[in-house]
Amino acid sequence: MQTILEYLKQGGERLDSEIAAATGISLAEVRLGVTRLKDRGDVMVCRSIRYQDGKEIDGMLCRVSGYIPPKAPGRKPTKA
Repeated sequence: MQTILEYLKQGGERLDSEIAAATGISLAEVRLGVTRLKDRGDVMVCRSIRYQDGKEIDGMLCRVSGYIPPKAPGRKPTKA
């Protein structure tokens, strides 16, 4: 579970299949780990349906709970 959490902290929002491919953990184990992390409140999960070459891909979209990425460098517009 720690591997999954660290990967999400580094990579941001990811599909369960992307997590499995990047970490080398099986998809079933990733889904089980993500479910446990969700129950602990460490991760937010939602169901995602995507289409690739006309084929439906059903997955879990995951991201770290309460994580706000840092602002991008550079100038920002000012509010008037």
